[in-house]
Formats: sequence, C-alpha cells, structure tokens
Amino acid sequence: MGILDRFSLKGRVALVTAGAGPLFGSSLSQALAEAGATLITASRSLEANQEFAESLKAKGYDAHGMQFDLSDSDSIRKLRRDLIERFGRLDILVNSALTRDGHGGDLKTQTPEIWMKAATGDFSGLFLTCQEFLPDMVKQGRGSIINISSIYGVVSNDPTIYEGTTMLQPPSYTFVKAGMINFTRYIACYYGKQGVRANCISPGGYFNDQPQAFVDNYCHRAPIGRMLNNEDIKGSVVFLASDASEYVTGMNLMVDGGWTAL
Repeated sequence: MGILDRFSLKGRVALVTAGAGPLFGSSLSQALAEAGATLITASRSLEANQEFAESLKAKGYDAHGMQFDLSDSDSIRKLRRDLIERFGRLDILVNSALTRDGHGGDLKTQTPEIWMKAATGDFSGLFLTCQEFLPDMVKQGRGSIINISSIYGVVSNDPTIYEGTTMLQPPSYTFVKAGMINFTRYIACYYGKQGVRANCISPGGYFNDQPQAFVDNYCHRAPIGRMLNNEDIKGSVVFLASDASEYVTGMNLMVDGGWTAL
C-alpha cells in the first residue's frame, strides 16, 4: 500500500456531530468526504444536515444528514440505533458538537447552573456518544474516535487578546475542553488492544468575523501571524481518521499556528 493509499477513507463510514456547522464542523465533514468516506452529519436541525449533505452530494460525495441532540441521552441512543441500522457500521466518530448555550459570562458572572448546563451536554453528551458507539467499533475490531478540543484545553486564555472588545472567555469552556483531552487518553489506553484509536485535535482561534481589535491582537501573538481558517483543519482530521495514523493514539494534535509553542 502506497502512502497516498493510507490516507484514503474509501469504504469507511464516518459520523461528524455538528458536522454541518459553519465553523469547524463543515470543514471536518468535507475533508472526510473528500477522502472517500461515507459521511453522516448530525445535530439538532435535521433540515440543516440534509441540506449540507445535498450540497456535498452535488459535488460527487457520499453524504447524509441525520438528527440528534447532544444534551438528550435518548436522542444519542436513537442516533446510534438509526445509524447502525442504516449503514451497518461506524468506522470514524468525530465529536465536534458543543452545547454552546451552556457557556457564557466570565468567572464573576457564571453560576453553578450554567456550569451544570455545560456539563450536561458537553461532558455527559461526549461520554454517552462514545459509550454508545464503542461496542460497535470493538465488535468490528477497528475504529477511530476524534474529539475536537481547543488550545484552551491545554493553556489558559490570554486576557490581553480581548483588550479593546467586549468579548469574554467563559471558564466553563476551558474546563470542558481540558477534560475532553484526558477522557480521550482514557479511551485510547482502555480500547487500544481492541482495535480502537482515540485522539484529539486542539485548534487555535478560528476567524469568525470577530472585532478587529481581537483579530489584530490574536494575529500579533500567534507565531504564524493569522487566525485559523476552513482549510487548516482538514488535513489533521483525515490523518487521524485514516491508516496513515495507524500507530497514533492518545495524542492531542495542536492545530494552532504555534500558539502553545510560546
């Protein structure tokens, strides 16, 4: 098998939660589809996922939209049942969904209720999604789980980059993303001998029309000198999903323009 063949995802079935989203999700999804995977995206809006799938089908890719709610245990279980019934297997699970309405405010204004809301979706939802699909991967003797964390799961946020804006970085987000990284290591160690790999991708700041002061501050600090864009995340997810990373597990891959190297 040549090196390019090892990056191919032909014959693999991949699920990206929040995979039709305008930020990381759609980029991750398109990358897997371009590499040849049968792609399923799922989030609360069935219509949005089906529309996104149709846009990929129009480009010649095998894509499908499904529905689930990260904060609803029954919904997660139903997604697993429906997906396995329809496609027969799952080879690649990319956990990109985040209960964003559970994160808001700074340390002075956040409440235990806000933290619990974030934990219900982002901790319990991540845990249950992995728990539901892991037996299928173990049964087939192979699988790749890729969790999307953040630079803020590794280092604290830099308050200076928010100067000149009203933006706040909630501490619950950092708390959730850090926990995701070590949970990934747990899965990697516990299931490695059963053929399942688990890795994280920790992206840097994604350009999303933030205030110019924030963009300038961020780009000045980042060694590469710019924010992350749609193309920057694609190679990492294909690498971790494919046989090119067959001996890679428990890793947290920084796609941050050198942010955490400082």
